[in-house]
Amino acid sequence: MSAISVKGLKVEARHGVLPEEKINPQPFVFDIDMDCDTYAAAASDDVLKTVNYAEVCQAVTDFCMGNTFDLIETLAYKTAFLLVEKFPLTAADVTVHKPQAPVGLPFDDISVTARVERNTVILSLGSSEGDKKATLDGAIAELDKLRGVTVLKVSDYIETAPYGGAANNTFLNCAVRAECLLPPRELLNSTHKIESDFGRVRTKRWGDRTLDIDIVFFGNKVIVEEGLCVPHPDYSNRDFVIIPVKQIAPDFVCPIMRKRMSDL
Repeated sequence: MSAISVKGLKVEARHGVLPEEKINPQPFVFDIDMDCDTYAAAASDDVLKTVNYAEVCQAVTDFCMGNTFDLIETLAYKTAFLLVEKFPLTAADVTVHKPQAPVGLPFDDISVTARVERNTVILSLGSSEGDKKATLDGAIAELDKLRGVTVLKVSDYIETAPYGGAANNTFLNCAVRAECLLPPRELLNSTHKIESDFGRVRTKRWGDRTLDIDIVFFGNKVIVEEGLCVPHPDYSNRDFVIIPVKQIAPDFVCPIMRKRMSDL
């Protein structure tokens, strides 16, 4: 993997908390580091096979001038998101400098850096109440509508016995492989909202439910946070997860077990 960098891109724009900052343009300076594959371009000497940094500069300039945000944190994150969404990048780091920030004291620099990555995520979906197939169909459609999420492959739907001893109904389960630009916590929040939209009520653990969406893998990341553990800590003990995941991602390697899904 290679990187393309743009340093010191200067844009006059209106960003800031103060009312006058939303009226009077001031300078913002961008430093951009983009992770991408440049081998094909280097081997062929073909500009069409690389990221056109002139187009990157224009996209950043247009976005910065065409919007107004209170915080440079917002400007940096949304710019990085735009670049990974628009260009064939695996990640983008965007640093926004605000050299004339109204601090009232001497300073050398004020800046914020944001990173957006392109990750492959694998989700497990299940339903044991209502029209199960319609629920799974609808949930997958809603996932694909999320900005920054593109559904790439969906497994067959399989009927499975309830797991955990609390549910009474059989489940319909599947797995989804998707490309994701969102950070893990934001994806989790989005899946919880979809669950809620389809009538999920969190009462009894492992009880019957209209919809369950679990993040099984988030790229090769290992995450242990309050309410978010990835890889899913119990995935390897659940046939209703393993069987669909093997179908859509047989060569995916678990970052903890170091095994391909097809070998589980």
